[in-house]
Amino acid sequence: MKDTHCVRFLQQIMPTLQFQWRGFRKVRKQVCKRIDRRIKELGLSGIEAYGEYLKNHRSEWERLDGMCRITISHFYRDMGVFAHLGEAVLPELAERAWARGEEHVTIWSAGCASGEESYTLSLIWQMDLARRFRGMELEIVATDSDPAMLSRAEKACYLYSSLKALPASWIEAAFRIENGSYCLEENYKKAVTFLRQDIRHEMPEKLFDMILCRNLVFTYFDDALQRKLLEKIEKKVRPGGYLLIGTHESLPKGTRGI
Repeated sequence: MKDTHCVRFLQQIMPTLQFQWRGFRKVRKQVCKRIDRRIKELGLSGIEAYGEYLKNHRSEWERLDGMCRITISHFYRDMGVFAHLGEAVLPELAERAWARGEEHVTIWSAGCASGEESYTLSLIWQMDLARRFRGMELEIVATDSDPAMLSRAEKACYLYSSLKALPASWIEAAFRIENGSYCLEENYKKAVTFLRQDIRHEMPEKLFDMILCRNLVFTYFDDALQRKLLEKIEKKVRPGGYLLIGTHESLPKGTRGI
């Protein structure tokens, strides 16, 4: 399938799915490959035939929606961001929790993919902060709509390329090698609870000290859906807490954030 044909198709269908083309420009090849495989699986002649198939099979839109999920993730993604979280934000949240008489810092990782973001936070806590805040624990709820990604996250075994940004001492201490993969030790997994949730339809029930919603809502969804979800996300953040979005993202125009 030619790239130009796929681009035209994506631009046509994205308003129906409440996606914005801008977010997919650089990652479209991942989506186009999935669509091409689906076309061959269905025995169709090409992208135009697939467009007709969508008109006659409404259930296929759900399949197409799933093919548009982008799953780029690795440990310590945006190193400067995680460095600041470890040096300033997490200690501040821990001190606030102590002041409230609580023993948990609660975090929601939205769109967690295969778990690297959530586990990075767990590693930062265990390696740098746990001794400083004895008796305080990190509690992370990680959500994603893709069951395959969540299965990988719960297994917590990765190729070296996914964790090479971590300090070498952390890799040596926290991972064991199994069949060529680096598998996270149980002590670093216990802080994370994975839930299958599509943020467009469902969110965790509790309040959080910090929410990480990076490279998801404010990259791929259209403006109307962004505004709707931001309003709901804000209600999940504890007063004085933080919402962290991607380094190349911005909130919808006219919104103030948290």
